[in-house]
Amino acid sequence: MRHLITSALPYINGIKHLGNLVGSMLPADVYARFLRQEGEEVLYICGTDEHGTPAEIAALEEGLDVADFCKRQYERQAEVYQKFGLSFDYFGRTSSQAQRELTQDFYRSLDQHGFIEEREISQVYSITDERFLPDRYVEGTCPNCGYEKARGDQCENCTKMLNPTDLINPRSAVSGSTAVEVRTSRHLFLRLDKLSDEVRSWVESQQDWPSLTKSIAKKWLDEGLQSRGITRDLKWGVPVPKAGFEDKVFYVWFDAPIGYVSATKSWGEANPDRDWKSWWYDAEDVRYTQFMAKDNLPFHTIMWPATILGTREPWKMADYIKGFNWLNYYGGKFSTSSKRGVFLDQALEIAPADYWRYMLMASAPESSDSAFTWEQFQTKVNKELADNFGNFINRILKFTASRFGNELPDGGEPGEAEAELEARCQELVGELRSHLKNMQFRKATETLNALWSAGNQYIDVRAPWTLFKQDKDQAAVVIRTCVNLIRLYAVASAPFIPETAERLFDALQLTGAERQSTMTDATDLTILKAGRAFEVPPVLFQKIDDDRVAELKAQYGGE
Repeated sequence: MRHLITSALPYINGIKHLGNLVGSMLPADVYARFLRQEGEEVLYICGTDEHGTPAEIAALEEGLDVADFCKRQYERQAEVYQKFGLSFDYFGRTSSQAQRELTQDFYRSLDQHGFIEEREISQVYSITDERFLPDRYVEGTCPNCGYEKARGDQCENCTKMLNPTDLINPRSAVSGSTAVEVRTSRHLFLRLDKLSDEVRSWVESQQDWPSLTKSIAKKWLDEGLQSRGITRDLKWGVPVPKAGFEDKVFYVWFDAPIGYVSATKSWGEANPDRDWKSWWYDAEDVRYTQFMAKDNLPFHTIMWPATILGTREPWKMADYIKGFNWLNYYGGKFSTSSKRGVFLDQALEIAPADYWRYMLMASAPESSDSAFTWEQFQTKVNKELADNFGNFINRILKFTASRFGNELPDGGEPGEAEAELEARCQELVGELRSHLKNMQFRKATETLNALWSAGNQYIDVRAPWTLFKQDKDQAAVVIRTCVNLIRLYAVASAPFIPETAERLFDALQLTGAERQSTMTDATDLTILKAGRAFEVPPVLFQKIDDDRVAELKAQYGGE
């Protein structure tokens, strides 16, 4: 099977926060890197979601044309994701020509098969702002749970789908004005009600989905699907190819998931040898995995599948949807719009990307919401990355260089202790690979840390610094074993902390083929022989002291 991987498209209105990263792009990257390491053919696609009112308003606030604003924001986001080591095969844009063509094609197919209808609807109009307000730019109290900051399309607190006219005490999210009224306008609707049974059959056929994903999908289906508008009174977006709708565009919820397909098309068009459509159309040899936070699950388990089913064309549907809960920040949600929490550009000023990648995967909100704290970040960096992993490498390579020089020493043969270590490594690597195949990222990180601990336990018992004084041949055995263990650590850690893994590959002067090793192959702790040269790298991880934690809590809030 080929593996198609997509993570939820980050919206264009600014640099994303840590919660956004851990809920979609980062776990998708770890999974993609692992599969590539296993020798699988992988296509990892993402891109910016650029249409809709938030982009228009953000551009207006900055005095920019919306297209220029989106181009600048796209470049900023692409740069920060590159710095975080996200290994997209293509990072696209929903403002592309490919997106326009595909979105219009999807609409025409849906219309042709009777799943589009035209209606006159009542919309909220802001007298103060002199404009119709798209659903998400009407705020008010949710009639379902009482949340006072619910949006007109969905309550992020209870995830219930809403219409703006459902809200209690509605107001403009643009100006905050309550001077709003209802006016009529003609729009196009997707007949989700006619597609409901097909969507339910598809959802119920997915036996191995995570409980979070399946429970949210079934909740929506059980509440009953209603027709949903797919057009809006905006100028920025994909034009509607229908007479009388020249002043409207497709609603962003409808066109955004098509961005996965259009980005793949753009990837294919960049190289004539790439058959992009084989990944999406009649793609029976493709396993498609999606990653997203729980607020996106309704759109990817209900809306997007309904869109595909309604085209009556064999577009690829998801085989597995990995949903994540929230990563909270000291009791509240990370929020781009509220500027709450730590954002990715800020995070990189605090610590290198690998510190964050490891900590976030170790805290991934898989089974329930999880909380970010600076104390937790400190613990993960100091105790696991610095002490358990980095210190082992530093001790071994420094000791070897000082006693034997910068080549692996000759002498002695591995014994019972080395056989036990290798067996333990094989056991842990088997667990690690299993967790990664099953996308259990917290368990995978725990197992990786246990693998590092195995090396420390081995040198505590074998004590090469003592052996060097008593039996240099036996000390040489331990050193060779440990340096091979460092190679295993680099390979096993590469999906999680790729920049650190590359530094270790460089220090061990590995060939290209040796760097491409699978985890299983790397459990052979005799591959690197006597005479192999190495270098001692600088300290891999700097500890975070209590004073620095206090500074960060004061700067970013953390009480």
